[in-house]
Amino acid sequence: MRFIVSSTDLLQGLVSVQKVIASKSSLPILDNFLFTLDGNTLTVTGSDGETTLKTILTINEVIEGGEITVPAKLLTDSLKELPTQPIEFSSDADKNIVTIAWASGSAQIPFMSAEEYPTLKELVNPTVIRVKGSVLADGINSTLYATGDEELRPVMNGIFFDIAEDSTTLVASNAHKLVYYRRHDVKSAAASSFILPKKPANIIKANLAKCMEDEVEITFDSTNCAYFKFNTFLVFCKLVDGTYPAYKSVIPKNNENVITVSRTELLNATKRVAVCCNQATSQIVYKLSANCISISAQDLDFSMSAQETLGCEYDGAPMEIGFKSTFLIEILGNLSYDQICIKLSDPNRAALIQPAVQTEPDEEICALLMPMRINY
Repeated sequence: MRFIVSSTDLLQGLVSVQKVIASKSSLPILDNFLFTLDGNTLTVTGSDGETTLKTILTINEVIEGGEITVPAKLLTDSLKELPTQPIEFSSDADKNIVTIAWASGSAQIPFMSAEEYPTLKELVNPTVIRVKGSVLADGINSTLYATGDEELRPVMNGIFFDIAEDSTTLVASNAHKLVYYRRHDVKSAAASSFILPKKPANIIKANLAKCMEDEVEITFDSTNCAYFKFNTFLVFCKLVDGTYPAYKSVIPKNNENVITVSRTELLNATKRVAVCCNQATSQIVYKLSANCISISAQDLDFSMSAQETLGCEYDGAPMEIGFKSTFLIEILGNLSYDQICIKLSDPNRAALIQPAVQTEPDEEICALLMPMRINY
């Protein structure tokens, strides 16, 4: 293998792929990048055994193609120290050495054969859906923070894709809070579903930031494997095995007490008051009356308390309801709308938090938060 490329262009590709490589791997080969040079196309692959990421670079000056694996951290760290300039990348099969030469010097690092590098699985009778990059990014951004972290219930540790003939819904929950993001313009010929783990979701999210206008092709099958293909990237991952809880059944339908308020003002006021929450419970209390929210928190053990009053529109009976402040702040911080409404039934039932007005006709987003028993 021998080619000439801009050090910056190669480094950008390596940094994108390196995110998938585990810090500690049971297979030494997975500490490496897989380089495959075919014609003017260089494919760089990284994997942790569960998730694989490929990116494609166009190489204008190719002397010889080939396929090798190169230590990921060593190569990336070497390139980070170089200013932008052409570099020559060449491998010596007899010595298993890669030479990286630049204008004023060179470096040599070892490489391994590509024969031991894991190959990607072919899907069986796959289902294919296509979605705009910005839509998928919004869906992941709107739900990822609400995923759980439970060893006993791994299905809660990912984003559930509920694909129907008339819409697609992304759902995440940790049993205390639940968020769903529905798109009526993403459909399928037949109903299907899968659970995307956190790590590939984060990798997809990071790389979609560069190609929001591109189409993402999502391919998955009954063996719990999926491909996400967009721009110059291909993400392969193993999906979470299991059945996601029936989330629709826990979403209340009759919450008649409605607060309409500025999201930013409510978020900032909640953050200020939450400083004085009890450290063990993180409880914050909303006292609701006509056009007014009184927000309070206290920690009797440390003689701390805080209270703030905020104007709003409130249509409902006077009520006091407690929430875990950290969950509430997460939800308010991740909604992108200026005005929100909080729909309540009573202090013991889940609150619905959603935009006051859905400005995007094909989009529907809603968060559900379980209340806390108020302790005085």
